[in-house]
Amino acid sequence: MKPQPEIRGATIVGTGMFVPEAVLTNRDLERMVDTSDEWIRERTGISERRIAASEQASSDLALMASRRALQMAGVAPSEVDHIIVATTTPDRILPSCGCTLQHKLGATRAAAYDLFAACTGFIFGLGVARGLIGSGMTETVLLVGVETLSRIVDFTDRNTCVLFGDGAGAAVLRPCEPGHGILSVDMHSDGELGDVLEVPAGGSLQPASADTVRDRKHFIAMRGKKLFPFAVRSMDESLRAALERAGLTPADLDLVIPHQANQRILDAVRDRLGVPEEKMYANIARFGNTSSASIPISLDEAMRAGRLETGDRLGMCAFGGGATWGASVMRWTLAPLAPARTAEAPGRLAESPIAS
Repeated sequence: MKPQPEIRGATIVGTGMFVPEAVLTNRDLERMVDTSDEWIRERTGISERRIAASEQASSDLALMASRRALQMAGVAPSEVDHIIVATTTPDRILPSCGCTLQHKLGATRAAAYDLFAACTGFIFGLGVARGLIGSGMTETVLLVGVETLSRIVDFTDRNTCVLFGDGAGAAVLRPCEPGHGILSVDMHSDGELGDVLEVPAGGSLQPASADTVRDRKHFIAMRGKKLFPFAVRSMDESLRAALERAGLTPADLDLVIPHQANQRILDAVRDRLGVPEEKMYANIARFGNTSSASIPISLDEAMRAGRLETGDRLGMCAFGGGATWGASVMRWTLAPLAPARTAEAPGRLAESPIAS
């Protein structure tokens, strides 16, 4: 039998994030809807969230995060082979946000497309990027999670409008030695749970009309009582499955970056995993739930704050509408298998600016 070629590893060699300048605090929301700062913080852990300016589209946020990730990686836009944009709020249905980002970035040789997996989008994107790189099909992938959820939030619904914010996070992936970088990715979907978190109208089932606009069907609708137990169980079980594939246990992890959905969900997942509080990364108080952007935003913050060092074992997990859920385990290294083709020096590892 002909021996099978060894699959290359894939690792993240640069990260970047961007959130808009405008801050919407809980006090601001008190003046908009029947709620209070205390009610929001007790139930969600959120104090404020960022809101995109009227002239800012998802591709604009993605552009800033991508430039910062590419700078850290020392990779020029012209070297990117694939651009994967995980989002539920693209600039428009056609063309894809990925193609729009490709044009704005000047990544002229990259195949570009969108990945729709709601809050689990970045995890699914890691799985796709790992497959592309591991198979030898591509060398450099730019993976972006970006959302402008403020455009699809009903600010008359106090149960949902307090949760969501806007932002973007990006990662550059390149080949690495097997046994380093991404060790495993676990991905799941269950369409039967589609009504747990949805935007009812705007697609082919309920095209935009005067009736759908009047009935506020273009905004996020959420069944919170169903969502909480599903979120906790799915993130715990998926991360454990990814750890088992990597030959690890929760006790082996140096850092866990979960999807920033709700602080109570994060606390419940941490308890189930038995992970100490200092190993569970959380920034939901400052940014709220940014869906597919929450993990890469957190990853960039943790990276630049020195929370990740070479050799650290990192676990990431998420759940989202669809329903989707998944997890990934990495042995952290910024060292690619071979240097990027560009002669540029890697960008300075500076504090990640959150708006400019």
